[in-house]
Amino acid sequence: MSIQALYLSKRMPASDAVGVVRDGDFIIVPTGVGEPPSLLTALSDKRRELHDVKVAQILAVRKYDYIDPATVEHVRHVAFFYGGATRAGGQEGWIDFIPNHFSELPSQIERGLIPSDVVFSMASPMDADGYFAISLAADYTMAAIAKARAVVLEVNPNVPFAFGNCRVHISQVAALTESEAPVFEVGLPKIGPVQEAIGKYVAELIDDGSTLQIGYGGIPDAVVMQLTRKRDLGIHTEMIGDGILSLVECGAVTNRRKNYLPGKMVATFALGSQKLYRFMDRNPALEIHPVDYTNDPSLAGLNDNLVAINASLQIDLLGQCGSESLGPAPYSGTGGQADFVRAANRSRGGKAIIVLPSTAKGDTLSRIVPALSSGTHVTTSKNDIDYVVTEYGVARLRGKSAGQRAAALIAIAHPNFRTELAGQARRMSL
Repeated sequence: MSIQALYLSKRMPASDAVGVVRDGDFIIVPTGVGEPPSLLTALSDKRRELHDVKVAQILAVRKYDYIDPATVEHVRHVAFFYGGATRAGGQEGWIDFIPNHFSELPSQIERGLIPSDVVFSMASPMDADGYFAISLAADYTMAAIAKARAVVLEVNPNVPFAFGNCRVHISQVAALTESEAPVFEVGLPKIGPVQEAIGKYVAELIDDGSTLQIGYGGIPDAVVMQLTRKRDLGIHTEMIGDGILSLVECGAVTNRRKNYLPGKMVATFALGSQKLYRFMDRNPALEIHPVDYTNDPSLAGLNDNLVAINASLQIDLLGQCGSESLGPAPYSGTGGQADFVRAANRSRGGKAIIVLPSTAKGDTLSRIVPALSSGTHVTTSKNDIDYVVTEYGVARLRGKSAGQRAAALIAIAHPNFRTELAGQARRMSL
């Protein structure tokens, strides 16, 4: 059978394609906009016919009807990382959560610690050799495809055909459906004066020729705005977004001075605009790889002068970061923060930077605290922390004693809380 005939034999409506799902199946879905809307809508419509099915994903960007407390005995969402679509369910307890380092999800799937019965994914159109690209998120999905009983693709001409280890052959596919809807867009967050101030401090730490890992959010985008006059920056990151695209367009990113994969931007998923997705299509300067490649500290750390920029919700006076929960209430997840903090610490000349506003709730709460709130999930340990930046300055903690750390963090806390923090530090013998 020819490749095209094989394609046609597997093409069907989404309502039929989800028929591969059996009771008890564990369905793997890619990060963010790699989630296939037609397939997940069809699964939602059929959910009451199924029993004990789980859908696992690191970041759901749309709240499909199956994300429903009334039908969890039929189909339940399992989060590797919470977002707006799943956070409430996680806090209420009807969405499950699997703690993880992003870089280790593929190995957990390969070892059978996390099941992979079925994979649903967006995909580019098939090329002449029978390959699709799952370029919007290769992440853990490539490992899941290798283990799955059935791979189901939603093929869309608006999905870029990217280079890198993100290809799936038609022979691996059990069923496919077609759609032409624009890929979901995630706009740039709003940047206020606090984010802008933090961005300026971080930009001062970034030298020409540095390689960047930078994520999504107001502070990362505020950093990007300050980097347009830098030269020969490189990109080795987990997420490629419009902020990075803007640095390519202004000439700040050339990847020329990267010593690991020079000339190439490397990422594991995309989150942004239609312009970004068009930029990715057959772009020889960009490769999309699984997350155990992009986020492996031993590989990412081969880049000299790797600068990793990640946000936190709270930090204590020893430097422990609670970046994923509000007390015991889950908010997001570990993601790749620990991966890239460790990568930057391994990098020659590297800098691991944690950013956070100094306060929350209208300046009524300090985010720099004597000890993390009870039940807070620790994301970055005191042993891994390096730079911390608020709108009041920069504290470098690596190599510092407990007392020196406390003093440095109090100095960049909001002025309204410094006296109180200093008193608490003395009572804690810091």
